[in-house]
Amino acid sequence: MENTTDKINSFFRFEDLRIYHKAIDFFDWVQQTISFFPEDAKLTIGMPMSKAAQAIVINIAEGSARNKSQFVYYLKMAKSAVRECVVYATIAKTLHYISDETDEEGRRQLMELTKMTGALIASLQKAQLASGQIDEKLSDDINFDD
Repeated sequence: MENTTDKINSFFRFEDLRIYHKAIDFFDWVQQTISFFPEDAKLTIGMPMSKAAQAIVINIAEGSARNKSQFVYYLKMAKSAVRECVVYATIAKTLHYISDETDEEGRRQLMELTKMTGALIASLQKAQLASGQIDEKLSDDINFDD
């Protein structure tokens, strides 16, 4: 007999993705980190950083329910949100709201997310190319490192 918990967890495709869980971990890091910001900084830097971290998770989840080319689009949106988080973390560090160690931990997670996202994009694009879903003429325009 199958475990019903396993059934529930695997019903949504994105919950099976390691990148989704890494994005959730990063979102948790952001929430913990901004809780120590001064009150005014929670609104000006913390809230936008939290929204960008949410956007990473949401774009991964939303894209996973789409076809390959749409999933690639959503993953690129997630990468954009990663870069946004880098900017907010840099501002927080510059203003001494986070320590060097905290900044390094956040950057490590963001670099890992960027690499995982890029690898997933490349994999999806290669699968599209192999299955003929992408016109051969357009394949030259595909940037597998994006």
